Amino acid sequence: MNLLDFIFRLGVVFAIYGFLWGVFDLGIRMISSGRERSISEVYLFRTIKYFFLVDVTFLFCLESITSDMVVLNQVVLAGIILLTYFIGKLKKNQNKSILFRFAGQGLPQKENNFNLKSEIAIIILSLMAFSLFWFYPSYASNPISFWFHESIINIEQTPIFGFIFKLIGLFFLFNLIFKMLGAITFVLNGGKLGATKNDRNQNDDDNHFDDYTEIS
Repeated sequence: MNLLDFIFRLGVVFAIYGFLWGVFDLGIRMISSGRERSISEVYLFRTIKYFFLVDVTFLFCLESITSDMVVLNQVVLAGIILLTYFIGKLKKNQNKSILFRFAGQGLPQKENNFNLKSEIAIIILSLMAFSLFWFYPSYASNPISFWFHESIINIEQTPIFGFIFKLIGLFFLFNLIFKMLGAITFVLNGGKLGATKNDRNQNDDDNHFDDYTEIS
């Protein structure tokens, strides 16, 4: 399995897993009559969600076993993809929290279920669990992870739903490539996201006849 195929497959896996977890989460909310969750409950469920995601991801890494080196390469790549995925989720939750605080000014306040330290902690714990599976693969074998694994395969092979999730996997592939290219550009630029204020002022002085200033 080449690099792009592997990333695409993981995109499909992530999408279907998110769908299955969403159904499970909806069922829990219906049982609890839509009760607002405390921040501890939010991060307990998120920890469980991330744990089984890395568990299922590891099981998919073991599917195409040709040699230990191939599996190791896939595990390392999957770990990088998981890290990128988790950081994307963290940023999304953080942006929602900022929007919540901004839009909620002057309105009755609801609990803001976001904690940066907890987000970072569950990401680290999830990646540690993923690394642990490489040394103790038996820990990745449990009825829940097997159920997710088989359910994902069955949905993936369904004509209509499978096609939809494959489209999502394709978007995931493109999105991940753009993120990696952005990270490479960031490194090549020496860690600069764009021109600083002083740089822009200097460019304005040197090119005061220009109508536009190019920002990297």
